[in-house]
Amino acid sequence: MTRLIAIDLDGTVLSFDLRLDQRDVDALHRAVRAGITVVACTGRPFPGALPWVRRLGLDQPIVCYQGAQVRTADGGTLLDQGVPHALAVEVVRFARERDVHVQAYRDDRLIVERDRPEAHEYADHAGMEINLVSDLESGIGATTPKLVMVAAGAIVEALLPQVRARWAGRLEANTSMPTYLEITNEGADKRRALQFLCERLGISHDKTVAVGDGRNDSSMLSWAARGYAVEGAPPEVIAAAGGRTIGKPGTGGIAGLVSELLEAT
Repeated sequence: MTRLIAIDLDGTVLSFDLRLDQRDVDALHRAVRAGITVVACTGRPFPGALPWVRRLGLDQPIVCYQGAQVRTADGGTLLDQGVPHALAVEVVRFARERDVHVQAYRDDRLIVERDRPEAHEYADHAGMEINLVSDLESGIGATTPKLVMVAAGAIVEALLPQVRARWAGRLEANTSMPTYLEITNEGADKRRALQFLCERLGISHDKTVAVGDGRNDSSMLSWAARGYAVEGAPPEVIAAAGGRTIGKPGTGGIAGLVSELLEAT
């Protein structure tokens, strides 16, 4: 019997033009009424995730910032694994050298040192305000939950292997959206955050299901007892889900999955 469903937001239950399918919302409500814990696991910052979690009617802790934090709905912090300042500075300088937009977070605020179109693209999608600082290196605190480089998809695809190789064993690098290269501390990912939360909730691994569409979801898809990738996800994401897929947002994919899981109980 499934006891927990972990769902990514953007590209999984939330379309890229920021729409929810009422069929999926209603299905998640049915899952909760049936006693299944539904947890949002997102790369979004906490302030950018909370409004959507509320619209979905979920009241469980939120895995956010790519798994770097687990937060309660009232803002409390259960887990925090930020990027240390020295490593964050390395990433900022790497991006500067390539004239790639990079941003960080401090106290749930999005901070940038240059007012670029990429910052507005991200902020508009995430539902956050831009906070301009004179110098990102000094603007970052002792740790930052994650850093994000925002660039054209082709640039992100070219940078991803470079970033992974340069900081192997020290930082995690993944894509959440085609234009977002997300960097978290080593060991800070959705799998470890979800595992932490399941242990806290007393839910065993063999009763978990995870759903996602991006490379940042691969770790939790492969960890869960059953993972499901969204159709059209990168091949490695589908492989992490064991080849299981659901339809894209707007096609009732989540609704169909929930029906299948409830019928199996």
